[in-house]
Amino acid sequence: MAQMATMRIWRGDRGGGEFRDYEVAAEEGEVVLDVLHRIQATQAQDLAIRWNCKAGKCGSCSAEVNGKPRLMCMTRMSSLDTSVPITIAPLKTFPVLRDLVTDVSFNFEMAKRVPAFKPGPRPPEGYRMMQEDIDRPQEFHKCIECFLCQNVCHVIRDHDENKQHFAGPRLFVRYAALEMHPLDTNDRRRLAKERMGIGLCNITKCCTEVCPEHIKITDNAIIPLKERVVGASYDPVAWLGRVVRRRKVRTSDEASVQPAP
Repeated sequence: MAQMATMRIWRGDRGGGEFRDYEVAAEEGEVVLDVLHRIQATQAQDLAIRWNCKAGKCGSCSAEVNGKPRLMCMTRMSSLDTSVPITIAPLKTFPVLRDLVTDVSFNFEMAKRVPAFKPGPRPPEGYRMMQEDIDRPQEFHKCIECFLCQNVCHVIRDHDENKQHFAGPRLFVRYAALEMHPLDTNDRRRLAKERMGIGLCNITKCCTEVCPEHIKITDNAIIPLKERVVGASYDPVAWLGRVVRRRKVRTSDEASVQPAP
């Protein structure tokens, strides 16, 4: 049996907007995206919504439902209290293009800064990896780039000025996956510290809580990445190794410029 619900949807663009109420029937088994599509078809043909698969795998229909970042295609109407208006708002962290559609290009610009996977020379017998090394980053590859973790992260949600210096949880997952790959030879630790702002994360786990793929972003990606960055910067053995290498390079350079006898 259909149940009437009031959907309070944010309507507007970059210049501003407001919430508008729409009365609509919610059928049994429907998700929020189903109801919005009905509103779009019958009451607000110009309502802008980003979506694609409607199966929780493309990450396109991210929005804030009753103030919580969610995938609209995975949020059942039966899980919401229809006796009060249900608020649907665009992701707060990113600029609004129109209605529920936001400009998430920030995430793709940050992704361009990630050094690519770079394996060492292939040995004659081929590359070999331990099964545990294969298993460790597998959960990171489940990311559907819904950017809910980016949206809920207070470092950029509440401080827009941090966006140029903070990659955010989704990108830290990518950095961690590459750093943990046993065949990769690139070292991204200094980049993560100095340009990606890993130190700004205070591990509140808000990103982990909203991840629809249940990736343990904080425990399995961010904290290990922080440990690697700190180890590279402050470990006394690593510091001594850098000093020795610098001395060798300096000595070699000095020898190369000595006049021939």
